[in-house]
Amino acid sequence: MTNLKSEGKAGLRDVARASVRAHVAEKALQLFDEHGFDATTVDDVAADLGISARSFFRYFPAKEDVVIGDPLPVGRQVRDAAASRPGTEPVWTVLRRAFDPIELDTPEDVTRGLRTMRVMMSTASLRARNLEKHIAWAAMLEPVIIDRLDGDKDTRSFRAQTLIHTALSCLDVALAEWTRREGSTPVQTLLDDAFTTIGR
Repeated sequence: MTNLKSEGKAGLRDVARASVRAHVAEKALQLFDEHGFDATTVDDVAADLGISARSFFRYFPAKEDVVIGDPLPVGRQVRDAAASRPGTEPVWTVLRRAFDPIELDTPEDVTRGLRTMRVMMSTASLRARNLEKHIAWAAMLEPVIIDRLDGDKDTRSFRAQTLIHTALSCLDVALAEWTRREGSTPVQTLLDDAFTTIGR
């Protein structure tokens, strides 16, 4: 019984922590969007929230993490979506379908997504972090794509990286256009258009 109670308390703490973290991120993104990422300090965010800067860093190791976040969870979803595709499917189609988990459908998702993209697109350091995210995703996708290509290992690796990074560029262009259109066109539709343009 004691163990069950302890586990229950730990679970509630995790939920509470995730809720506070989401609240901090939402407020920080709002301030970054309104005043600029570089012009808004951690102290500014903390003061607006009524917390200390030290408390902010309990939830985010760096200011950039509010915008970019941990690339691995979504990267795993992208990799798993690619791995689940039929073995006979063309590689370019596999890569397009790999991005199906990236959905921004609810009004809350759209609002948060647009803020994130506006802040990232206007900040050089965040664009660099986004490139690091792509490199991490590419490393996760490479074994999946290599297995679907013919040829020797070195040739397959080069071709896989070429296709993967081209696909990631399509994702970037689709998200940038989605932001320019203020979310009026679904990201998945823009992704279809970007992949079709390259695939012609």
